[in-house]
Amino acid sequence: MAKQPAVIEARAADEGTESRGETTVSMRLSTLILLGAVVLLAIGVLASGWGWYAAAGAREAARTDVAALRTASDNRHHAEQVAGDYALGAANMDFKNLPDWSKRLTANTSPELAHKLTQAATSMEQIIVPLQWVSTPTPIAAIVRSEHDGVYVVNCFVSVMTKNTQAPDGIQSTATYTVTVDKNADWKITDVGGIDSALGGK
Repeated sequence: MAKQPAVIEARAADEGTESRGETTVSMRLSTLILLGAVVLLAIGVLASGWGWYAAAGAREAARTDVAALRTASDNRHHAEQVAGDYALGAANMDFKNLPDWSKRLTANTSPELAHKLTQAATSMEQIIVPLQWVSTPTPIAAIVRSEHDGVYVVNCFVSVMTKNTQAPDGIQSTATYTVTVDKNADWKITDVGGIDSALGGK
């Protein structure tokens, strides 16, 4: 018996619907897989980018730290140089040329300290001149003892050969100076201790 046209059309419609359903499911599954792959790729790219950014930040921080350490070291060295040069000049005395010594004694000092040192020099001349004092210094070391907010306290050690009427052949001694250098005041010397150490504490 031949199939009726209506039945044939119904079955054809059912088969078409099933085919479209399978295609839709297949397309949805492949789309989900593709989206998953894209998400994973995006996560990988973000992770990689963050890793690079973090590494770059660490490198920059390291460079900053190294630069800061180098600057601190340079500043300490400069403070030692300033203090050492001053100590060497202060220990260099000759009773025949006291004006030059007085200039070295107040060189690169703050106005307040220069005034105090000028008064001290006047008092010391009462010893230097009668004894015909001559001191020849040789630097030993200048070492930063402390630093706070750009103010450096430096210990300076100077070997001094002293000749006078009481020791015409000369006496070797070590003079110790404590020199305060202020970076914030254009590396001016704001305090000095041990000026009389070149005179053996007299």
